[in-house]
Amino acid sequence: HPLARGVFTLDLSSGEMSPLGRGVPALISSPALMAALLSFTVAQVSKVFTHWYSTGKLDWGRIVGSGGMPSSHTALVVGLTTAIGLKESLDSSMFALCLVFSLVVMYDATGVRLHAGRQAEVLNQLILELPPQHPVSDTRPLRDSLGHTPIQVGVGALVGLVIGYVHYNLWITQWGP
Repeated sequence: HPLARGVFTLDLSSGEMSPLGRGVPALISSPALMAALLSFTVAQVSKVFTHWYSTGKLDWGRIVGSGGMPSSHTALVVGLTTAIGLKESLDSSMFALCLVFSLVVMYDATGVRLHAGRQAEVLNQLILELPPQHPVSDTRPLRDSLGHTPIQVGVGALVGLVIGYVHYNLWITQWGP
């Protein structure tokens, strides 16, 4: 049948569903996806405590905020890349794709997003200095914690690498490849 192609079909003769038909169990049975999500979660939760350490203020909003120490987006992609590298091998195309994706995310975090955040800081300061009657003097401040310093990205990469490695190896010893 011309519309029935690849993994999107249900083969009624065998009664087996495609990988897409397994839904949530197929997603949570992926050690690479779980390593990535666990790395992201650990990085996001740790932002509460690194913020508390540096400012003395416990801010639970940091769990869902962007920016700060460590970079959770970097932890996410490096956790994924580590698990894929361990599962597929370092010479696989899938690992190469994940590695390039990770490098782009890390470059973006320390480049474009960091500088956009710094520009937001300057604009916020300029708005504060405007006279009260100025049309933009009552606008809400721009978010200025958008990007990351190279150290924040490096720590995020370390979080992803360690969690990806440990999680993948625990997964393999528990459930096999």
